[in-house]
Amino acid sequence: MNDTPSLPRIEAVVIGASAGGVEALLTLLGPLRRGYVLPIIIVLHLPEERRSHLAEVFSRRMELPVKEAEDKQDIQGGTVYFATPGYHLSVEQDRSLSLSLEDRVHHSRPSIDYLFESAADVYGPTLAAVLLTGANQDGAHGLAYVKRCGGLTIVQDPEDAQVATMPQAALNIQQPDHVLPIHGIGRLLVELERIAC
Repeated sequence: MNDTPSLPRIEAVVIGASAGGVEALLTLLGPLRRGYVLPIIIVLHLPEERRSHLAEVFSRRMELPVKEAEDKQDIQGGTVYFATPGYHLSVEQDRSLSLSLEDRVHHSRPSIDYLFESAADVYGPTLAAVLLTGANQDGAHGLAYVKRCGGLTIVQDPEDAQVATMPQAALNIQQPDHVLPIHGIGRLLVELERIAC
C-alpha cells in the first residue's frame, strides 16, 4: 500500500462485487465507525426476482447507516447505499442516485460497470473504486474507466477472493493503484477518510 501522504483526497467510494461478495463486504465494511464521512455506493449482483435484504443485514452489522438506493436520492456522506436488484444504479451530475432499466451489462442489472462509469464522470479524480470477488467480467472496464478519469482504483487480490474471476479480469485489462487482501482494503478506506476530513 502506498504511504498515506501520497493518497488522493477522495469524495466518494464505489464498490462492486458478485459471488462471495456478502462475506467480503461484511469483512470490509464492518469495522467502519459511525462518523465515517465518505459515501459508499455498492453494486452486489443478486437475482433480479428477489427482494434485497442487504440493507437490513448490513444495518445490523455496521455502525453506519445503510440504505437501499432510491431514484433521485441525494448522496449523503457517511452512508452506505446498495443497488436495488433489477435496476442499474448510476450517479447523476447533481450527486444524486438514479435507477434505470437499460439493457443488462455482462448479463447483470445492476451492473458494476454502469455504476463505476457514471460515478467517474461525476467525481473524476476524487472517486475511489473497489472491485471485489466475483464470477464474471463485470466491473473490469468500469474500473479502467475510473483510472482514465484520474480516480483511485483498488482490486481485491485474486488469491484472497472467494471467486477470483472478477478481480483477475480487472488485472488483465489494467494495473490498478492497489491490489490488496480484503483487510488491506479496509485499512485503506480508513486512511482515505482521514485525508478527506
